[in-house]
Amino acid sequence: MYPNAYIEYLVYFHGPRDFFECHEVLEEHWKKDNKEERKPHWVGLIQVAVSLYHQRRNNFSGAIRMMTSAINILSKEAENLKLLGLQYEELLQRLEQRLTDMYEYKDYEEFNLPIADLDLLAYCKQKSLEIGTLWGSDSDFENGMIIHKHTLRDRSEVIEERLKQQYVKEKERKA
Repeated sequence: MYPNAYIEYLVYFHGPRDFFECHEVLEEHWKKDNKEERKPHWVGLIQVAVSLYHQRRNNFSGAIRMMTSAINILSKEAENLKLLGLQYEELLQRLEQRLTDMYEYKDYEEFNLPIADLDLLAYCKQKSLEIGTLWGSDSDFENGMIIHKHTLRDRSEVIEERLKQQYVKEKERKA
């Protein structure tokens, strides 16, 4: 019933708290749709994970920017979020409270998405165990690959793609 990428997102979000991987998994899913058919709720959920990633690293400006955008997007996505088994009103309340906390430079605290579908929750908890993590566990601040993943990963593909896009844009401008 739910896309596999969404299940993975939830597991990474609540298990190892690997918000960067949440971003990667859901972005790949989102990109599979034609540009005209891309669903904004996926972007909003990606931004929630990215925001928490930045807050956990004490990058409050990045966290605030992402959370503000996520709230703006998700506040218009009630039906889609309910179809994803989330408690929509509670989710928005939690996101708004987290944004307030970010503006007050409060230390990072774990954040859980309010899941209404109990079958989805049970399935995700089982999947979390299968990858060796306990659902709802705390972030491992000693694990640099989770806390600082974006600065430690191989970015050669990303850089190469950006250079290709820049070249195409320049070529189009000159034509």
